[in-house]
Amino acid sequence: MEISASDSRAELFGENRQPPVLTFSEPRSMSLSIRASALVFEDPKSRMLLDHISRIAPSNATVLIVGETGTGKELIARHIHALSARRNGPFGALNCAALNETLIESELFGHEKGAFTGALASKAGWFETAHTGTLFLDEIGDLPVGLQAKLLRVLQEREVIKVGSRRATPVDVRVIAATNVNLEEAVAAGRFRADLYYRFNVANIRLVPLRERPGDILPLARHFMNLYGDRLGYTEVGLTPAAEQLLIQYDWPGNIRELENAIHHALLVCPGNLLRPEDFRLTSLRPQALTAAASMSSLETALTTLYERSPPKLFELIEETVIRTAFEYCEHNQVQTARLLDISRNVLRHRLAFYGMLPNARGSKITEWREPALDDSRHTPTPPRLSKLGSCEKR
Repeated sequence: MEISASDSRAELFGENRQPPVLTFSEPRSMSLSIRASALVFEDPKSRMLLDHISRIAPSNATVLIVGETGTGKELIARHIHALSARRNGPFGALNCAALNETLIESELFGHEKGAFTGALASKAGWFETAHTGTLFLDEIGDLPVGLQAKLLRVLQEREVIKVGSRRATPVDVRVIAATNVNLEEAVAAGRFRADLYYRFNVANIRLVPLRERPGDILPLARHFMNLYGDRLGYTEVGLTPAAEQLLIQYDWPGNIRELENAIHHALLVCPGNLLRPEDFRLTSLRPQALTAAASMSSLETALTTLYERSPPKLFELIEETVIRTAFEYCEHNQVQTARLLDISRNVLRHRLAFYGMLPNARGSKITEWREPALDDSRHTPTPPRLSKLGSCEKR
C-alpha cells in the first residue's frame, strides 16, 4: 500500500491503523531522484518519530529536520505539510546547495524587471509562490552567510523584498528546514548565524539513519522489490533467508536511497525470482562520521597497546610521533602543521627543535641548550645569547 505525502490527515490516519509506507504522490517519477523516495514506520524508533510528527504538524511552528543524506527529509517535510492546516496550500521545495550565491537570493525572494543583467521580467520567489502553504529549504547549512541575515528578517517580519525593489511583500509561509550537517558546530565555527539557528530550531526532528532502525529495512526492501519488480515484468519476487540476513546486517551508509539502488540492481541481475546475497552490489563507502569514529577506535587500541608495554618516556614517544607525522603530512610546512595541530607556531618550533626535526643553517639538527655539569670549577656555565644580528655569542 502506497500512501501519498499529499493525502490528508484523515486518509493517513484511519481509525486504529498506521500508514505502513509513505511515498511521494508519484513514486515512479521519483525513482531517478537523488532523494529517498519511501519511508516505512515498522521499527519502534520510526513509530516514535511518526507520533512526534503528528504532535508538531498541526502548528505553524518552524521545523528543523536533521538527518544523514538519504534518510527521507523531504518526505517528512511533505508529511508535516499534509497533516497541517495548510494541506490545501502550495508546497515548495528548494535545495539551498544547488544554487550559487548570485541566484539563490532571486530564487528565494524574487526580483524585479531590470534588477540585474538577464532579468527581462519580474519574477516571484519561492516565498511568494508558497504563500499560505509550506516552504521546504533543504541543505540549509550550505546557505551563504550573506543571505542568512536576509532570511532571518523574512522569518521575523513575514515579508520579502524582491531584488531590485524597495517595497516589501507580505507572505504567510511555514518554513521547514533540513540539513545533514551539525548546525551547532557550524555556529561555533562562524559558518552559521546563531540567531537563525534558534529561529529554525523551534521544533526539531532527528531522522535516525537506517542502520539504527533495522525494523524498517525488510519492509522497505519489499516495497522497492514490488515497485521495480512490476516495472521489470516480475510476477512475484522474494528474498532468500541469506539475502534477508545480509540486508539486515549491512550498515547502509547511503540509507534508504542506497537500499533502493541495491534492490534495483539485484532485480536486474537476478536469474530467478528470488534475490540472493551475490545479486547485491554493496558499496564500501562510509559516512565521514563513521570513518572518524573507526579511526578514533583504532587510535585508542594502539594507545592501549602502548600502555600495556609501558615503554620509557611514553608521553614523549607519543608526542614525537604526533609532531613528526603531522610535519610530514604538511610537507614540512610549519604554518600548516601548527594549524593542523591547533597550536601556535612558536610552540611547534620548540617541539620540532626538541625532537631534532628542525635543521639549522648548516644542515645539522638543533638541540636544546643544556647547562654543563658544575664539577669543573675552572669554567662558569653561561648560556648563549642572541646578538642584534641574530648570531649566537658568549659573553
